[in-house]
Amino acid sequence: MRRFSSVLAAVLGLLALHPAPVRAQDAELRDQLESWYAGARRTSPGDWGVVVANQQGDVIWSVNATTPMVPASTVKLLTTGFARTRLGADARRSTRILGTGSLDPETGTWRGTWSLELNGDPTLERPSVAGPTLASLAAQLRTIGVRHLSGPLHLTTLVGEPTARYPAAWSPRHRGRYFAPPVGMVTLNENVVGFAVAPGSSAGTPAVLITDVPSGIAGLVSIEAKTVNGSRTRLSARPDGPGWVVTGTIGVSGPSKGWTFVAHDPTAVVRSVWSRALWQAGIDWDAEAPSVADTSHTVRVLAEIASPPFDSIAHEINTRSVNIGAELMLAWAGGPRNAPQQLERHVREITGMDGIHLVDGSGLSDNDRVPPLVFTTYLANFPTTTAGRDFPLLLPANGSGTLKSLASGLPEAGVVRAKTGTLGNAVTLVGYLGRPGGMLLVAAMYSGTRLAPARQKQWELFRTLGAEGVVIPPADQIGTALGSESTPD
Repeated sequence: MRRFSSVLAAVLGLLALHPAPVRAQDAELRDQLESWYAGARRTSPGDWGVVVANQQGDVIWSVNATTPMVPASTVKLLTTGFARTRLGADARRSTRILGTGSLDPETGTWRGTWSLELNGDPTLERPSVAGPTLASLAAQLRTIGVRHLSGPLHLTTLVGEPTARYPAAWSPRHRGRYFAPPVGMVTLNENVVGFAVAPGSSAGTPAVLITDVPSGIAGLVSIEAKTVNGSRTRLSARPDGPGWVVTGTIGVSGPSKGWTFVAHDPTAVVRSVWSRALWQAGIDWDAEAPSVADTSHTVRVLAEIASPPFDSIAHEINTRSVNIGAELMLAWAGGPRNAPQQLERHVREITGMDGIHLVDGSGLSDNDRVPPLVFTTYLANFPTTTAGRDFPLLLPANGSGTLKSLASGLPEAGVVRAKTGTLGNAVTLVGYLGRPGGMLLVAAMYSGTRLAPARQKQWELFRTLGAEGVVIPPADQIGTALGSESTPD
């Protein structure tokens, strides 16, 4: 693994105070950066930390390079590298039905105990990514002849507890917002639910539920709303115990109305979706009855579904900046205890630097700190490891996901592969920028009160540097371009 030279280490203190000098051939780039920074300070007074480095990680220009700053969601790219190192690019997360006992071939009754093993697959019941479903799991049970199950739902997991909680590292102000649901092995549709209501057939009839996501949460939605004449709608929905209740009126000729909520009780959601899945598969489930006795104690896998491969999951998480997904990646890689400390150690091993403090895997905590120089060094060094091959492609391209605002001003999609970060007091943008002479590595971090103009200046920085940019090489070329055949970490 490449390390900083002693000469570079000696000047780190100077980097924190002054823009780094550049070679003569970089004079034009220097002028661009200094002009940009002067404008950034005018429009967004506050604390800036910026590093622009070449493909090898050598600093071309910087300000406050070694000052620890709030990284926000750019932590996700570090979490991605750590988890990929531990798990591998092709790792998958399984969801299974386990049983001890035997099947009565005459009645189709499972005689013995059974449990649903959830392992924190963020794609489970995610319709937008065609994720695996509990309906597929139930269909497998039906295929092997199961027609009757009895006993309450028992949840288990391979590691840790079959629960989901709000991370202690996250500020309580985030709880209940769609980007900050409970995190844990019990996860369906990223622990967010959605449903929509339409008018009944005529005035005086109840409103009807027309959509539920994930499929099966209808059992948790109580419809107390009535249909009235006309098109005016006065509907409201609110949490009610483990579920939700819809009240008010909806016009018979009015449009439908939908809501999205965080699932504060993910276990209740799992139970409702599993009940629907069994019903669809033609399996009778008596959850109130005790399990049918059986003397066997050998655990068998009765049905199993799997997530897409790790790289697909990581790309989705980074493109949409999914906080629960990043926390689950961290948990898979680091286990239920001390995972943030393991992530810190990984970043130090890759960069050879200090000043890193991480308490979560998503960057949603205000207490995370990373110097901008750590980011550019990580972007340079990690792809030179075996686990880092094609790493830039796990980040969104300009024009997609959280980089949608970079759809214009650059030659084409793929010139930039980067990660954004936003908190109440910080905006960040870290990533790769393709240029004819080789990629630039950029970390632009801002803390202050002028977040919107600071974000615009970060977009401007990437547009300026990438005005004549080229597409970052495709997967079969990135490894060579970034030297990924080097010694593994």
